[in-house]
Amino acid sequence: MTGFLFGDDAEEFFSQDKNPSNKKNKPKEQASDNPGVSQESPLSVSQLTYWIKRTLDQNIASFWIVGEVSNVTKASSGHVYLTIKDASSQIGGVIWRSSWEKCQFDIKEGMSVLGLGKLDVYGPRGTYQVVLQRLEPQGLGPLQIAFRKLHAKLAAEGLFSADRKRPLPRFPRRIAFVTSPQGAAIHDFLEVLRRRWPQMHVLVIPAKVQGSGAAQEIAQGIELANRIVPPLDVLVVGRGGGSIEDLWAFNEELVVRAVVASKIPVVSAVGHEIDVSLCDLAADVRALTPSEAAERIAPSRDEVLETLSSAKQRIQSIVGSKLRELDSKLKGLMNRRVIEQPERMLDVSAQKLDEIDYRLTQGIDRLIEKRQFEFDKLASRLEAISPLKTLARGYSLAIETNQGSIISGVDQVKPGDRLETRVSNGSIFSQIERVVRKEDIQS
Repeated sequence: MTGFLFGDDAEEFFSQDKNPSNKKNKPKEQASDNPGVSQESPLSVSQLTYWIKRTLDQNIASFWIVGEVSNVTKASSGHVYLTIKDASSQIGGVIWRSSWEKCQFDIKEGMSVLGLGKLDVYGPRGTYQVVLQRLEPQGLGPLQIAFRKLHAKLAAEGLFSADRKRPLPRFPRRIAFVTSPQGAAIHDFLEVLRRRWPQMHVLVIPAKVQGSGAAQEIAQGIELANRIVPPLDVLVVGRGGGSIEDLWAFNEELVVRAVVASKIPVVSAVGHEIDVSLCDLAADVRALTPSEAAERIAPSRDEVLETLSSAKQRIQSIVGSKLRELDSKLKGLMNRRVIEQPERMLDVSAQKLDEIDYRLTQGIDRLIEKRQFEFDKLASRLEAISPLKTLARGYSLAIETNQGSIISGVDQVKPGDRLETRVSNGSIFSQIERVVRKEDIQS
């Protein structure tokens, strides 16, 4: 606790006798009975609490205290409960409704405040607390300033970017949880996991989750999980609830960078629903509690079975509908004439073939007649120009017998050659005595 005493309050505090047995104004029953000084008259717990409370009331006057606020809870009764802390210590505090109604500001986590109060003992739990009568805001506290400074630095590097977030596998089989094995977090996590999807294998990697050295152990646990072969499917980092001081290891830069460097998708399950840790921002998935982390990771066996059952029903419905459709089509085909009286369909086809055959026969006959007519015309024309017809009109055809060639000029023969002269009714064979050219005859 960090506190300050001023003026007469400080002088009165340091001048008072701290030994309650020497007080002149102690209760009569305690002065006379003097309990606790021997085994025969021991103090009850309530008497001891009363003694401590009276001693604090008599020896510590009202004081001013400065510190950072955390764990603010506003009860339905109107009272406000909180923790005031500095870098090394913390103390619980309460503001009764009558005093809170006089405050002119809204108190927030991480705020630095200056308060006037008295030290009090809460008997049922045997704890002491500060009853604040006045409270004034002083700005952000040191932890909140450090948090925001580191957040800005890491955000500028892109460590909290949504683009680098990875989805969790739909049906993971091997999971590791970096946490304290003695904490409630792992038990809550396993309980939910066992209920939702018991086929998963969980490896617990022990690590301190608060206090000195916690950040180093968490980071080492993350690095160890990434070296396991075969690779894990999901890595969970977290712990159960606590004050912001208890959870501070998850705001350390060392832990954040280890989460970012992980090749395995990371779920941050730091059990504090109000505050968001830097580990939450760096992880691929944030869960408010370890129990929720198990729900985010593991599919619900009941939901999967229900989905499979629904899919089965849909498939059965689709297949049944298709079968009914095909059955209807089949019945329609069975009612057709081609199925009921196939011989009639053959008769119709045979009749069509007969018609086609008749048309083909008629067509071929007409084509033959046409071609015969054209042939006769060509034969007549050929006969008209036939050499035999020419011979019949008194002409003859001379053929040189040695060569077998038709003589068309005097240059083709010479005296002594034998000729065949064809006439209409036969051939005349002769031998050439002489050859006379046309020009010689004219001259």
